[in-house]
Amino acid sequence: MIQAIYTSIVTLASPLLRLHLKRRVTIGKEDRLRIGERFGRTGVARPHGKLIWCHAASVGETMSVLALLDRCHARGAHILLTTGTRTSADLAARRLPQGAIHQYVPLDVGSWVRAFLDHWHPDFALLVESELWPNLLIETAHRKIPAALINGRMSEKAFRGWQWFRPLVRSMLKGFKIVLAQDLQSALRLANLSDGNVACLGNLKFDAAPLPFDPVDLDQMKQQFAGRRLWLAASTHPGEEVLLASGARRIRQAFPDLLTIIVPRHAERGDGLATELRGHGFALAQRSQDERVTDTTEIYLADTMGELGLFYRLCPIVFMGGSLVSHGGQNPIEPARLGAAVMTGPEYWNQKDAVE
Repeated sequence: MIQAIYTSIVTLASPLLRLHLKRRVTIGKEDRLRIGERFGRTGVARPHGKLIWCHAASVGETMSVLALLDRCHARGAHILLTTGTRTSADLAARRLPQGAIHQYVPLDVGSWVRAFLDHWHPDFALLVESELWPNLLIETAHRKIPAALINGRMSEKAFRGWQWFRPLVRSMLKGFKIVLAQDLQSALRLANLSDGNVACLGNLKFDAAPLPFDPVDLDQMKQQFAGRRLWLAASTHPGEEVLLASGARRIRQAFPDLLTIIVPRHAERGDGLATELRGHGFALAQRSQDERVTDTTEIYLADTMGELGLFYRLCPIVFMGGSLVSHGGQNPIEPARLGAAVMTGPEYWNQKDAVE
């Protein structure tokens, strides 16, 4: 009954979802040329042979499965990766193995999901972390497509929420041949909600390759920032940047040569964020505008895509964003792998196992 109610609601809401996607196109959060993929339509042909479909929500989830997809591709399988954000699409274009296909995942409207599966006919499905969309999962199960939940994550907050819809989540999880959780607590919560085969094999993010970087850019940055003490605020969210910049200004009283580098989680916020910080009186240089750092620059705003690997190698101290607001924190493994000292705010519940 819950499933039927959910399906009815999203079907009735599909005109509103179309308007929502149209608005996201106008503000740059959807790709205008590929918006059909959100409705399950595509102009890309399905490759002949075995096709493994992997669905990851965004950049972090995509990073965690790249090595796995490389191995699947090396064994002769065709790869289809779906994600939900433009940033993850950009990452996929740079990092997927040659010949692999990226598509935007359709919104969870039954007819759109069916159009997607009708076209691609995957032989196997890998869903990453916590991507539990009812129509997507149940329609996949109806077609008897073997599926696995990999690097499965179930936070305490999500677990409490799903308690209200236990029949629905049990029906979804039943479609997985196996559920591989990234930590013991997630495994216990997923096992509580399902009757399936749940195992804990650890977090794939620990096995991800170090983030890439451009050696030429790194040399140029070292020259430009010579003589400055550096620290990085990585993957920041709205509401965090002014707090971090204000804290850094206090630290500059003891270390006048301190330069704060801020990499916002979403690069498209760059112009607005630069205006906000300058409005608070901070001397700022903006990377997307190719502005140079001077002796009076307090903040270097790195509002570009795909360069965290560069700044993690440049800065000995890294603060992980999303942890001063109620987001749950960002992945601390990437800077730690590159030798940085890592800090986080109190709201790191999405990364609790990795942080600990």
